[in-house]
Amino acid sequence: MSRSLVGVGDVISQQVIERRGLSNHNLQRTTKMMSIGFFFVGPVVGGWYKLGFAPCFLGAFLGISGALNGLTVEENIAKLKRDYMDALISNYYLWPPVQIANFYFIPLHHRLAVVQIVAVVWNSYLSWKANK
Repeated sequence: MSRSLVGVGDVISQQVIERRGLSNHNLQRTTKMMSIGFFFVGPVVGGWYKLGFAPCFLGAFLGISGALNGLTVEENIAKLKRDYMDALISNYYLWPPVQIANFYFIPLHHRLAVVQIVAVVWNSYLSWKANK
């Protein structure tokens, strides 16, 4: 599931946020993002579904994305210094209100769908952040 959510997030990032158009869609990038979703996001989030884990998760996600995109260690560190805090702050603006609303107002049988819908939006942001 996380592979699909991260992949959809990257497609939205490329087509809606970056406005690349279908002819300029980077399929290799989408495949890389789906791999990150399958091998990293799914196992980590599945085992550590806590907001307190976000600082480690975001740093690792951005670092892995940079490595898969061919950044040198120095370039990757510079990218982390530039993008990490913004991603972390955005995480805390988005997820706590979503989860509070989800647990207080959404019936139990719809909670997973709410999280998955918001995850597509979040993954679009992360894809844009990791690949800009």
